[in-house]
Amino acid sequence: MKDPFHLARFIDAQSRLYHQALDELAAGDKRTHWMWFVFPQIEGLGSSPTARHFAISGLAEAQAYLAHPVLGSRLLECTTTVNALEDALTARAIFSSPDDLKFRSSMTLFAQAATSSTRSPAPFQIALKRYFGGKPDVRTLDLLKPAPARSAALHAATGGGR
Repeated sequence: MKDPFHLARFIDAQSRLYHQALDELAAGDKRTHWMWFVFPQIEGLGSSPTARHFAISGLAEAQAYLAHPVLGSRLLECTTTVNALEDALTARAIFSSPDDLKFRSSMTLFAQAATSSTRSPAPFQIALKRYFGGKPDVRTLDLLKPAPARSAALHAATGGGR
């Protein structure tokens, strides 16, 4: 099977820790280190070697991740598990900081990827609504824009060269 985005890196990493990650999510208490490869985020947010290794390069890779028979179903299972937790829990209580921010950026990324494909963005949008007041991660949205749009947004945000 062709793997132009090297999604096998996620399968390899998850093979050791996926069930533990799912158990931690079901308990509402992430304790170990698996965030990068269970809830990946867009390239450009994380700076550690691990974050860069597991970063999603763009919308096409995020769509391929969602369409992958193992990775897509695991992402949905983990997201649905988090969405089913008791209402009193916050993202910070479940993930701690800064992993709560990584969860938000991952949900933003995959909501966009699902919207741009045939998949339903609902689980990701539910997570954003429930844990972040429906507000997506702005940095993720900006990094998903084509480069000229990012330049124009940066130019406008900095006063247009004034």
